[in-house]
Amino acid sequence: MEIRQLQILRELGELGSVRAVAEALYVTPSAISQQLRLLQATVAVPLTERTGRRLTLTDAGHALAAAASEVDTALARARHAVDAFIDDPSGTVRVAAFLSAGAAFFPPLIEAFSQSGTHLCLADEDVAQSEFAPLTGTYDIVPAHRLDHTPAWPTSVTTTALLHEPLDVAVPRTHRLADKQYVTPHDTASEPWITVDDGFPLFGTIMAISAAADRPLDVVHRINDFTVAGDVVAAGGGVALMPRWTTRQPPGVVLRPLAGVHARRRVDALCRPERTVRRSVAAVLDQLLHTAAQIQRA
Repeated sequence: MEIRQLQILRELGELGSVRAVAEALYVTPSAISQQLRLLQATVAVPLTERTGRRLTLTDAGHALAAAASEVDTALARARHAVDAFIDDPSGTVRVAAFLSAGAAFFPPLIEAFSQSGTHLCLADEDVAQSEFAPLTGTYDIVPAHRLDHTPAWPTSVTTTALLHEPLDVAVPRTHRLADKQYVTPHDTASEPWITVDDGFPLFGTIMAISAAADRPLDVVHRINDFTVAGDVVAAGGGVALMPRWTTRQPPGVVLRPLAGVHARRRVDALCRPERTVRRSVAAVLDQLLHTAAQIQRA
């Protein structure tokens, strides 16, 4: 049983197919299959099974994959002990965030680490909720968002809570709803709507608004970028659901709290456990927490 084989088993559990693991590790599927066969030869119970055309983990496979995470964490701690001994916090930290989190958190990160030895590599990844955790295989830190009532992040990643952000209804400043202190699902049910794509975190609240209004919403535009959606609202293209704190509000738009529907999202930083041991990654996480506190105070 080798560390590389355990890492491959863990990746199979995370990514769901031999081909996806091969692409992530830049090797051929046959090489992945060979390592899995070698690992299986050292274990008395089956670690994988066929589900249709896909190779998936058995319960024993999941248990061993979880142990592989602990092995990686232990190795990371050993490397960290050396780093701490020589007192070198430098290194590259890769951060990928969804669009509005990138707008809110990336500039403060650049300012905070511009004179440090830590090199930041930033990227935007606007994905469905189920795709955030797998990104931690490529990036050190992944700011992700989900609604309160949706499933928690998988236990294979560590979660650092950043924000618990209200979601408001954005309307043009001259709109009939702009003078209301808050709006209800019935207030907005007859309006044209600008929403995110199905499967993206905020779409669950759109469905809740429709259910509370007891009618389907008139979805006319699908725009995942809140900045673009805000500009379309300002131009009179409809109403939209907007995060209160992390999204730039165009001059011609006002935000109104939504009554009758629980409308909040959780913004969390996801990491693989072994990566949080790195001093540079921990420093970036601390800065994300500091920025989040400033956002809430503002």
